Amino acid sequence: MPDQPGPRRELQRIRDGGGPGADDARAALTATSPRDRLRAAILALAMARGAKSSTCPSDAARAVADDWRPLLDEARQLARELAESGEVRLTQRGRPLDPGGDWSGPIRISRR
Repeated sequence: MPDQPGPRRELQRIRDGGGPGADDARAALTATSPRDRLRAAILALAMARGAKSSTCPSDAARAVADDWRPLLDEARQLARELAESGEVRLTQRGRPLDPGGDWSGPIRISRR
């Protein structure tokens, strides 16, 4: 679908491929709650990109909404929660972030 933002097309490819992250991609594309969609998008993108790559909160927000900027703070908070629970790892400029610590600026999310 050429009219879809890149991250949304990526979720569709992940879902259709049936590999790692497919179930989360399906949830990201169909869940009714924006929070559930964001959470699933973060997990699907991180899983599909693998341990040697990463995603950012804005990718998840872009994947679930055309007007994604209002969702960015919530995506960052969800990334923090997922890192606290051990589901993902957060980095900034290549260095690990403490999910319970104080940080600001761009972050990256990768699979554990």
